[in-house]
Amino acid sequence: MLTQEQQIFDQIQKANNILITFRKTWNGDAVASALAMFLFLKKMNKKAGVVAEKFQQNKVYSFLPEFHTIEGSLDNLRNFIISLDISNAKVGQIKYTTVENKQLNFIISPKDGFFSADDITSESGGFKYDLIISLDTPDLESLGKIYDNDTEFFYKIPLINIDHHSANEAYGQINYIEVTSVSTAEILFSLFMKNNQGLIDEDIATCLLAGIISKTRSFKTEYITPQALSVASRLISMGARREEIVNHLYRSRSLNVLKIWGRVLARLKNANEGKLVWSILTRADFEKTSTDEQDLDEVVDELISNIPQAKVVVILYESKQGDKDISKALVYSIKNINSLDLVKSFESSGTKNISKVIIQKDIKTAEEELIKVIEDKLNKLPI
Repeated sequence: MLTQEQQIFDQIQKANNILITFRKTWNGDAVASALAMFLFLKKMNKKAGVVAEKFQQNKVYSFLPEFHTIEGSLDNLRNFIISLDISNAKVGQIKYTTVENKQLNFIISPKDGFFSADDITSESGGFKYDLIISLDTPDLESLGKIYDNDTEFFYKIPLINIDHHSANEAYGQINYIEVTSVSTAEILFSLFMKNNQGLIDEDIATCLLAGIISKTRSFKTEYITPQALSVASRLISMGARREEIVNHLYRSRSLNVLKIWGRVLARLKNANEGKLVWSILTRADFEKTSTDEQDLDEVVDELISNIPQAKVVVILYESKQGDKDISKALVYSIKNINSLDLVKSFESSGTKNISKVIIQKDIKTAEEELIKVIEDKLNKLPI
């Protein structure tokens, strides 16, 4: 009987074109792991593509090899085939016209004889990909539009699900879940070593190390393990460019991000003996620092790294929904606290560790309501 590792590479060997994907609320581990998998498959002479929703909005990891190959949507996933029986007439000329961008007319002129409606048939062709590898994604819904727009594809094509989160719903035909690993990149390292260690070059090693460094916030988190440190050491010995990773992720903050970071610090508040930390940003803050909500991920990273006693970090900020003023919040929690559970009474989305909240109220009211709810829930947790 084949082991899970053998089953995974057996499916890969059989596949002709492989889709690598990860959740829409992506993080460094997901991105770096996807690129490592892409590069490894490339070394195996396999055709593959990496797709994730709204990926182009953030370029923090653009220094990683093959970052530019990641697409934001599944295009040309399946062909539609129109067939014409030419046994009764030959084709003389083919052209097409469009009608108000709503209809496509094919004009086929017979060389001799004629065509009838009975000569025409149509069908959907096969899918572009014949294997899916999902990384660092707890459930299919977390893929966002990548899944929502093509659900049939995800149910008809074999799927390998690789993750380290205990909340993973085991939605694949092969589910390789290692909850003792601190990152998906660490799991991939083990897989690659068992398959063909010789294929791990400097670029693959750099991607894997970037995933581990991102997940552990450069080895500052409380859940770092001896195994993760050992893997990181081995990757560096294989040529992983640690200095490049650290410089891009932690030593190259833009001036604008530093300015918004300063405004967050100036308004920093805490409760529950420092276990809950939060701050507020106005639209004027974003305007004066030339930043937007996409830059807040870097700010959250700094807060988490510099306030180790914090179990939940919240950034509330003013936003707009059409012409209406609303409030939003990013809520980050440590691994033993589910951020979605903390804010489930609000309009929210995201993952166990980081969720996004929309509150249809002004920022002051939103702060009072959201912080009170989180405080009350934290008081009931054994932390």
